[in-house]
Amino acid sequence: MYSTSMTSGTPPPAVAESPLPHSLDIDVKKISFDYGERKAVQEVSLSIEKNQIVALLGPNGSGKTTIFRILCTLLLPDTGRVQIGGWDAAKDPHQVRRLIGVVFQSNSLDLHLSVSENLACHGKLYGLRGPRLRERIEEVLDWSKLADRSGDRVGTLSGGLRRRVELAKSLLHQPQILLLDEPTAGLDPTARRSFWSQLKKIRERQNLTLVFTTHLMEEADHCDHLILLDEGRVVTEGSPDKLKDRIGGDVIIVHSRDPERLRGQIEERFSGQPIVLNGAVRLEHSKGHKLIDDLMEDFRDQIQSITVGKPTLEDVFVYETGHPFREDDDSLENG
Repeated sequence: MYSTSMTSGTPPPAVAESPLPHSLDIDVKKISFDYGERKAVQEVSLSIEKNQIVALLGPNGSGKTTIFRILCTLLLPDTGRVQIGGWDAAKDPHQVRRLIGVVFQSNSLDLHLSVSENLACHGKLYGLRGPRLRERIEEVLDWSKLADRSGDRVGTLSGGLRRRVELAKSLLHQPQILLLDEPTAGLDPTARRSFWSQLKKIRERQNLTLVFTTHLMEEADHCDHLILLDEGRVVTEGSPDKLKDRIGGDVIIVHSRDPERLRGQIEERFSGQPIVLNGAVRLEHSKGHKLIDDLMEDFRDQIQSITVGKPTLEDVFVYETGHPFREDDDSLENG
């Protein structure tokens, strides 16, 4: 974790030397980062507009956690440049840290202190003192609906409540950008929905730019802009709806005892490019319900089950990469 001191004697921050276009908060140009021989991030470029909710979506090993650490100024890219609020993250990390709030994937709270004590310690790192600190603590406790738990030791709270304390802590110094790394990891569906509902209300109230990493499709589906990552590269980006529209039809999944044989027969009989994925034949068609009738008529004896549905973000990932969304590597560095 980083810390920065902003005492009353600290001069006001200087003006950024290279201001970003007015609409942008973050601009990343061709950054790369290697862990020894392993290339974690490879020439990634991205631009994040003000007041957007942006998701970095990818399986473990896609580079999203490394990009998150670079945006937080915890890592320096081997090559490339990162500008946040007009400041160069490598040259002016302290200026960048004034602009960002961070919610880490792992716990950063003292479990033996109360909620208010955790907030007070963090606020002092940012130079908040006296009445101003007390005012800010009351405000974030109110926004996060934690006022009635302010005296409770953090170690006695549920996972969902702890994440809300983490969120409250990240907002104490009134950042303009909030960065979150797998913010709902380990939470049950109810706690996950509650966290995001509260976060969206806070974001609207403060006009925050919100950037989060995730491997959960249902979370990424609600962002304004999605950046899809795989093997350290940006695969594609855009709004979730526009990305799904690129597929341009229905997705059909056919289960068979011999999927490779059936795939070849479907390719020979119909247009399109069916593939075998996760032991089933997958294909896209503009009129999936009609194609199902034809498939059942021609290959009824080979088909065990067949389904049709509208494209999902997982379908977008398969469409863009040609392989399934893998989650078999749990290394944080690989994220």
